[in-house]
Amino acid sequence: MSQMPQLSACPSCEEPLESGDRFCGACGYDLSAVPSRPQDNPTIAMNGSVPAQGAPAGAYPEPPPAPPAGAAWPAAPGPDGPGAAGPVRLPADLPGTDSGGSALPPGTPPPPSAPPAPAAGVRFDRPAQPGGHAAPAGAGRAQPDEYLLQAPDPRVSADPAARADGAGGKVCVACRAGRVDDDGYCENCGHAQPRERDHMEQESGPVAAVSDRGLRHHRNEDAFALGSTALPDGSPASVAIVCDGVSSATRPDDASLAASQAASESLLAALPRGTHPQQAMHDAIVAASRAVNALAEEPATAREHAPHQNAPACTIVGAVVTSGLLIVGWVGDSRAYWVPVDRSAPPARLTEDDSWAAQMVAAGLMNEAEAYADERAHAITGWLGADAYELEPHTAAFKPDRPGVVVVCTDGLWNYAEAAEEMARVVPLDAATHPLHSARVLVGHALDGGGHDNVTVALVPFPAVPQGAGSA
Repeated sequence: MSQMPQLSACPSCEEPLESGDRFCGACGYDLSAVPSRPQDNPTIAMNGSVPAQGAPAGAYPEPPPAPPAGAAWPAAPGPDGPGAAGPVRLPADLPGTDSGGSALPPGTPPPPSAPPAPAAGVRFDRPAQPGGHAAPAGAGRAQPDEYLLQAPDPRVSADPAARADGAGGKVCVACRAGRVDDDGYCENCGHAQPRERDHMEQESGPVAAVSDRGLRHHRNEDAFALGSTALPDGSPASVAIVCDGVSSATRPDDASLAASQAASESLLAALPRGTHPQQAMHDAIVAASRAVNALAEEPATAREHAPHQNAPACTIVGAVVTSGLLIVGWVGDSRAYWVPVDRSAPPARLTEDDSWAAQMVAAGLMNEAEAYADERAHAITGWLGADAYELEPHTAAFKPDRPGVVVVCTDGLWNYAEAAEEMARVVPLDAATHPLHSARVLVGHALDGGGHDNVTVALVPFPAVPQGAGSA
């Protein structure tokens, strides 16, 4: 005979009850029909012990009390009794039960709370965790780390990749089966294919650069050009040009590409002829400006179909490094930094922005912190393009007294390391000898910071390294 539960109020009319009442004095409700309250025990104790399969509710062992501070948790009972330590088991070794207490069948997939197993698919761009799984996109919002791609259509040939190659098309980088349409999407899984300029890397002798689309922009509007040559006396010279397309302009990606190529070609042609590097940098910026201006020279019929388009535009920054001289040139807000190999020596920013914030600081109307906190801070006052007010190339020459590296970058990087000291902290210590790896690290720093813009950085060691020498 089951023991009658001790109730203080009738579950039917909620009137107070006397101890030992079998029936409610107010409504006559039979109190013996009320089931006993189950023991409030967890299904699986926190010390790792597991209840017997199919055990009724309330029959599970109570979790042991927490040990005092500094004491070890007691070992689970082993096969030889409570005093013996139990075997170490993996989570997969423990039997599981469903919500009704029945044993799960073999091969049952892990519960939803378990991290998904690695699978081929499209991975979220999130940092990997020690267990090999990407970090969650946000607190309280569970998302899979990978979305499985649609299976290949069985109606296509058994080797669609070979068929796509035979038809002259590209094979999808995601499903490795479908052919890529002219619009850049896979016919099989619909995955958008990466474009050539989404991520670019180049190493030219001792100089290296990396450019990335970032995490927010739909295309990469940055461009760079690298090169190495020799001066008339045979000493080496390194060249790096970085350009940032103006997003509010038409075809900014074309503008940055044309400017970087024109400037690099001008420098690599002028330096071997004996032109002074500072004059060569000035002429290179003029050549880049002409190349961007030419993009605006479209037929009148083209302008009739797009009357609201403005002229293509971009910013530019470049560096020429010789055995004893460092030259920088720029128009706009892309920057160059000096980071010495000996980090006890101070770093420096080598350029001054053509921007609203820089003008406010130069005029004494705001300090730098106030100016760059303003929403107008990044409005540029100088650029390359047919609608620029007046071309004013800036050049500067330096003679460093120690080895170092020149960081040539767009604002997609320096927004996350603005001061020279901040930039020096994120530049790897071996940047002068491993420029490509260091450029990747710097781009990663910007992406980890949010990647709100295209990111491009070139690293040029000083003094210049002879041709044929690269990163070790």
